[in-house]
Amino acid sequence: MFEDLSDKLSAAFQGISGKAKLTDVNIAETVREIRRALLDADVNYEVARDFTNKVKDEAMGSGVLTSVQPGQMFTKIIYDELVDVLGGEKVDINFSKNSLSVILIAGLQGSGKTTFVGKLAKYLKDNNKTPMVAAADVYRPAAVEQLKTLAAQVGVPVYSIEAKDAVRVAKEAVDAAKKAACDVLIIDTAGRLHVDEEMMNEVAKIKEIVMPSETLFVVDSMTGQDAVNTAKEFHNRINFDGVVLTKLDGDTRGGAALSIKTVVKKPIKFVSTGEKLDALSPFYPDRMAQRILGMGDVVSLVEKAQEQFDEKEARKLEKKIQSNSFTLEDFYEQLQQIKKMGSLTDLLSMVPGMGKTLKDVDIDDGAFKPIEAIINSMTQHERQSPEIINGSRKRRIADGSGTSVRDINELLKQFEQMKKMMKTMSKFSKMGRAAQGLKNMPFMKR
Repeated sequence: MFEDLSDKLSAAFQGISGKAKLTDVNIAETVREIRRALLDADVNYEVARDFTNKVKDEAMGSGVLTSVQPGQMFTKIIYDELVDVLGGEKVDINFSKNSLSVILIAGLQGSGKTTFVGKLAKYLKDNNKTPMVAAADVYRPAAVEQLKTLAAQVGVPVYSIEAKDAVRVAKEAVDAAKKAACDVLIIDTAGRLHVDEEMMNEVAKIKEIVMPSETLFVVDSMTGQDAVNTAKEFHNRINFDGVVLTKLDGDTRGGAALSIKTVVKKPIKFVSTGEKLDALSPFYPDRMAQRILGMGDVVSLVEKAQEQFDEKEARKLEKKIQSNSFTLEDFYEQLQQIKKMGSLTDLLSMVPGMGKTLKDVDIDDGAFKPIEAIINSMTQHERQSPEIINGSRKRRIADGSGTSVRDINELLKQFEQMKKMMKTMSKFSKMGRAAQGLKNMPFMKR
């Protein structure tokens, strides 16, 4: 996400960060490179133009020109403008205070709309809400079944009917949600391959009848400016409250995220990556700006860790690390917790400075499978005391895990190195070194 834009912005900064003094000439050159980087990222032309004009005006101010560290001041200007163009501050969902909150979901077919409904239901449930989902996408084959499957995984009720009447589904779902004592109803509406009058009329009719407290428009961020143009057409008809950007883990240049708030005048409220139901996050403009500029996103990383790691267990683990009693069993348990936090690449990108370090390393979600297979092929005693694993044991483990003795040797070697490194890590700021060590872990392909 934003990798190409981040690289080009970094290149633009390098040219000016080494300057002892900012001048009209080097500011103009840098601003020109920034504008080119934004346009290459498929940012709306007017947004890119206004953005760079503001940056230039700020950089030409006396406070920057006379600064002791003009390069750092220039970076701060870019950061502030990125935060502004991304929305300024986090905007939450609108909930009804004294009645059922209805959230209406709209978007084109293929944008990840139904999957988002499942993710949102899980997100709300995890945040002490009692949601129900309504299957009002009655046209797309298997859409209702897909929503039922997602609802079952999340553990929330779903309302659907046999008749292909989306308005009726939405209307009846409101009554069903109230009877079931749910406090939130999420309505999944039909999408089309393109914007058409029939689709707009149906969504508008549903909105008129259910009077939602929140209407969210789901867009595929990989479609770039097409996503922005579609959002604009939808907004003109149904006046939605916020935008959801999906597929941010794909080969996206970021143009939709950087353009949509300015063009549509509505905030981005959620960003979604991957198909897993926990791969949904509220949108924080400041954190996204930090990641674009290669500053990482430590706050989000800590929040994800807090969601998965129990404080008491963390203290126990710390004692084991300090006493050098951390075992392969503990290591395996930590892998499971990390996997629950989401994409490994996405997590490491939140560590300041790790974006460039991991640029040439291909870390997919299945990267730990061989390691897990090796540990699962060990006996309990071998996991607790890996030093007893001799040649015959290694051959048995290799056969059981579908790996080689060389892989076992490499894992054991890296495990011992990791134990020593973990013992010396007393501050979270050293986390980047640990992540960098993943480059040398077995099965990490270059």
